[in-house]
Amino acid sequence: MASSPVTDDQYGDPRRKEIRKDFSTAILDGKKSANRLYVNEAIEDDNSVVTMNPATMDELQIFRGDTVMIKGKKRRDTVCRVLADELCEKSKVRMNKVVRSNLRVRLRDVVSVYQCPDVKYGNRVHILPVDDTIEGVAGNLFDAYLKSYFLEAYRPVRTNDLFQVRGGMRSVEFKVISTDPPEYCIVAPETEIFTEGEPIKREDEKRLDEIGYDDVGGLRKQMAQIRELVELPLQHPQLFRAISVKPPKGILLYGPAGSPKP
Repeated sequence: MASSPVTDDQYGDPRRKEIRKDFSTAILDGKKSANRLYVNEAIEDDNSVVTMNPATMDELQIFRGDTVMIKGKKRRDTVCRVLADELCEKSKVRMNKVVRSNLRVRLRDVVSVYQCPDVKYGNRVHILPVDDTIEGVAGNLFDAYLKSYFLEAYRPVRTNDLFQVRGGMRSVEFKVISTDPPEYCIVAPETEIFTEGEPIKREDEKRLDEIGYDDVGGLRKQMAQIRELVELPLQHPQLFRAISVKPPKGILLYGPAGSPKP
């Protein structure tokens, strides 16, 4: 009797095994290309710095200390200084919560990173505090917060970006109203910082301390399910109309007794 040929796959050769993708978390993934990187949490909490793997920096021809432009969601972009981080994965870029908020992205979202060689030292920048973060704060905000924040730091700033400065027991949020040169610049020692004007109202600006997906540790599969339930009807309502199904109006969270369920 002729026997069928034996292949390596029958013996579980790891070189021939098919890599299986967990499609239940596919919504957390994004399209990949050379300058498109996954957002990861920063180790150092600096509003002006992102870190990348040296190999990724070499591939994108970016050098330590360069200023880069990062593009996120809703046509949002910002400028940051980039530093090397050997512990950062090649497919990721580390950034803190302030940078993520300005880009309207969260952890594991995808952003695009570009060289920004034409950024210049600023002549003047106009910065104002956000009204609901200075309630009960007395004294000169420039001396108490901004002076030490920008001192010899050479921070890139982008018009309309928010940033948070900690001083004493309080954190105050500021907004970049305008820059000269326009759009973005680097705040150097010679840059004039103007703070004249009424504090800006919160309006539709998101609080930098707002709780979101990225504040939940672990539970990757559960977070993918929640995001699918919340985001799919908003981004693709035509899918539900096509099959005559009403989108979900709420989410019921359940778990062991004693575990917090907001």
